[in-house]
Amino acid sequence: MEITLFTKCVFEFIGTLVMILLGDGVCACTGLNLSKGKNGGWIVITIAWGFAVMCGVFIAGPYSGAHLNPAVTLGLAIAGKFAWSAVPGYIVAQMLGGFSGALLVYAFYQDHFKATTDNDAGILTMFCTMPAINHKSVNLLSEFIATSVLIFVILALTTCGNCAAVGGMTGTPVSVGSLGSFPVTYLIMAIGMSLGGTTGYAMNPARDLGPRLVHQMMFHRYSGWNYSWVPIIGPLAGAAFAAFLFLIVYSSILV
Repeated sequence: MEITLFTKCVFEFIGTLVMILLGDGVCACTGLNLSKGKNGGWIVITIAWGFAVMCGVFIAGPYSGAHLNPAVTLGLAIAGKFAWSAVPGYIVAQMLGGFSGALLVYAFYQDHFKATTDNDAGILTMFCTMPAINHKSVNLLSEFIATSVLIFVILALTTCGNCAAVGGMTGTPVSVGSLGSFPVTYLIMAIGMSLGGTTGYAMNPARDLGPRLVHQMMFHRYSGWNYSWVPIIGPLAGAAFAAFLFLIVYSSILV
């Protein structure tokens, strides 16, 4: 049975929603007053974000490919591994999923948000990313590099050398289904632990913009809009660069 574009977008929405619910959820869990997880620390956050992505991939992977990220969608389209005609629908679904997931985080932790009146900046970063040092050109570079690594490795995982294939290295790739979620999980953890300390490693406009809107709606406080373009432009530019680099490197090897 052929899966329609609408169905794929529905699963992109659900997968992104669950990813943000669990990802922003761990930020709230480790930062909010009276939470049993308070002060869990960066290691807990990076590991939980990896598992959050894994859960989203398990949900959406068999139906949409589980991009869950406009940067991933863009990178795959540039690399010729995804149809450009489906790009707008995927991105809309991802943005709506990010917004809805963040809204559920607010609903889930609403009593703890009310009990946390001494940490406006911390509450903001439970929804979206802000830099540790506000230096936008360097922050942009951080998001560019981190997302380039993310997309390049994801694209590398699609090559025959990293998945089952009929006919050897140059044969036809055979899907390994949900098993693909595990290397991506470890990839997210590795990037977070190694490159996440400067900006919070957004790497995903849907992970940042929708939740930022939820913060603005629910708290009516400073939501960092003068920074909000960085986790949009940086990841998209990084994805495009990684896709072009992948085409250059792998085409030269496999010719």
